[in-house]
Amino acid sequence: MLNRFKGCLIGLAIGDALGAPVEFLSFEKIKEKYGEKGIGEFDVWDGFKPGSYTDDTQLSLATAKGCIHAHFNLMREGESRSQEFVYKRYSEWLENLKDPFQVRHPGYTCMNVLQSGERGSIGNPINDSTEASGLLRTASVGLAFPPGMAFREGADYAALTHGHPSAYFAAGFFAEIVAQIIEGKSLQDAAELSIEQLVAFDNHEDLLQSLEKALEFFINQTPVEESIPELGEGVTAGEALAIGVFCSLKHVFEFPEGVQAAVNHSGASTTSGLVTGAILGTLLGHEAIIDSWSSQVENSQEIIEIAEDMHKVFKQGERISFEKYSLE
Repeated sequence: MLNRFKGCLIGLAIGDALGAPVEFLSFEKIKEKYGEKGIGEFDVWDGFKPGSYTDDTQLSLATAKGCIHAHFNLMREGESRSQEFVYKRYSEWLENLKDPFQVRHPGYTCMNVLQSGERGSIGNPINDSTEASGLLRTASVGLAFPPGMAFREGADYAALTHGHPSAYFAAGFFAEIVAQIIEGKSLQDAAELSIEQLVAFDNHEDLLQSLEKALEFFINQTPVEESIPELGEGVTAGEALAIGVFCSLKHVFEFPEGVQAAVNHSGASTTSGLVTGAILGTLLGHEAIIDSWSSQVENSQEIIEIAEDMHKVFKQGERISFEKYSLE
């Protein structure tokens, strides 16, 4: 199981970093630059060295740390207050952007909401944003919480900054599919069980339609190059999730091929790469990931340590140093 925890966090960082150099390039431009198969190795982007990830991985790791901190609080005080601690981690991320090196194309919605100091919720949405960044930071929620709870927690964390149902339900679905895989479900079963969670909520129809289209393309064996343009550009949460689920199903035993399929399209390559990397990384484990990708992705050792600590805390019930995850 530890192998899956590592695969999830390293996998999402790899998908994000692989997609960053081709973000919003047309597929034709990508092929002109990298060949017929598109990008297949890390490359520089916007002055950052190969293997550097974007704000989406930064926020994914912030979520992981927030979940660990909330667990500490649960052990010490009898309540986790998970949304509060996760929100504090997002605020810490915002503060870190004073360092220009940490500015990695942060999403407008997330920045705007965090700068306002306000918090949204499912019951009291802060805006009507469908942007994908709320979804992209919740894979680690599936490592921290069991199925069912993972969906609700993931949706709640996204709703802090993104108020459209398709945005926060996509985040819940992403957390849930990871949680289901951790429990030993196949990818298809995990997807179906996550859909069961989704349809129990009102206003699920938009996201369900996107997911059903992705499943239809997979069942009909529609080629990747035809399917992804129909699923969207990966800009909205529903599009990013649909592309990630489709590419994962299409390459269910092939981490490299799945992530490459997800990033080589005309659109938001980082978003679909991150989702696919997290899903396939959880399913296939860290050992299925190319060694060069795993070692060269930014802060790989720190990411592995966070995965190991999450496994200790949430699956083995071990105690780890509180100071390691304390907030300043």
